[in-house]
Amino acid sequence: MGRRPILWKRLLRRCAAFFLGTLAVVALLAGAGGGLGQALLALGGEPEFAAALLRSELGAAAGQGGVMDELDLWERLVVDQSALLRRGLSGAGEEEPEEGTNLDLLPQASAAATPEPAPTGSPTPAPAGESVQAVERTLVVSGGEGYEEAEGLYLYNRTDLSVDMEAAWNAGVDITLDDSGPQILLVHTHGSEAYAPEGEDVYVPSDGNSRTLDEKYNVVRVGDEMAEVFTEMGLTVLHDRTLYDYPEYNGAYSRSGAAIQSYLEEYPSIRLVLDIHRDALVGSDGTVYKAVTTVDGEKTAQVMLVLGSGSGHPNWQENLALALRVQKSLDTLYPTLARPITLRGSVYNQDLSPGSLLVEVGTHGNTLQEALRAARCFARAAGQVFLNLK
Repeated sequence: MGRRPILWKRLLRRCAAFFLGTLAVVALLAGAGGGLGQALLALGGEPEFAAALLRSELGAAAGQGGVMDELDLWERLVVDQSALLRRGLSGAGEEEPEEGTNLDLLPQASAAATPEPAPTGSPTPAPAGESVQAVERTLVVSGGEGYEEAEGLYLYNRTDLSVDMEAAWNAGVDITLDDSGPQILLVHTHGSEAYAPEGEDVYVPSDGNSRTLDEKYNVVRVGDEMAEVFTEMGLTVLHDRTLYDYPEYNGAYSRSGAAIQSYLEEYPSIRLVLDIHRDALVGSDGTVYKAVTTVDGEKTAQVMLVLGSGSGHPNWQENLALALRVQKSLDTLYPTLARPITLRGSVYNQDLSPGSLLVEVGTHGNTLQEALRAARCFARAAGQVFLNLK
């Protein structure tokens, strides 16, 4: 009997938090009006997409263990909209996934927002995958709780840090490229990430769906496409094709970080480091969503810049200044190609160089061809920014 009052108090607290969080979400959607665009207009009528988008865009709720783990999916998603509720439940604000877990926004999370299991062992041969019937969405935003705005650019702040985008924009980019050696390093911490098999772009999956060791079909191929465009523009590129997530997934960021450090020491001319990934959006019912727009009449995957911060990265604002200029170039050349920038509490090895960006090219629901078109567009837009640094 002594435990029953505690349970009732917990129930009342959870109901109150859920009610306040629901009001926060309603206010967010109502306040944004029509500016949220095609993607967010469907939130009210498609709860599975809302859950998938929020899990990917917002990440897991309040880390491992604690009160948040007692909430069901919709309670988690509602509470995660409010920084006040998050702090009240966790006691210390949000916790980001640890380094070595699936840091690219928890792809393929389950209904409980658990990370994708870490691949282990040898690749398991499987029949060529069938084309994924993904639901298309163009993810755009024009503001709302948690979003920072400056110069017509939007950043989703997943941290408790104060972000002054105007100051970062005005500070400029303190990077100078020279022609003494490689200027750009392309790396793939999760190099086995792949896309939806379609047409001739089919592959043998390794360690689960949407991953393959075949570099013709995973994000290494996307890096090849970027490297080609950068080179054509007169930039010098070093492309690391190592799969740091295989055969062991956990610890991939530690391994890629060691490699990045080695490259920077060997080639002091490297001033820009791009870690190329792909995102994923999947509902708890298994519905796959893909982030797609149209460029020159062709379906093209959307891209997203992810910035690290945290106590281990005190100079993250330098990367923000670069990201803002790349995002501006993307928005100018290819409107709706770029999703809002996301700032997270993990570091992603971005403390190693002030010119570091994590680039998500499409999702696992996109086709390889859509991702390759996005890679070319991204490289053209980012390349214009990089050329101004010479």
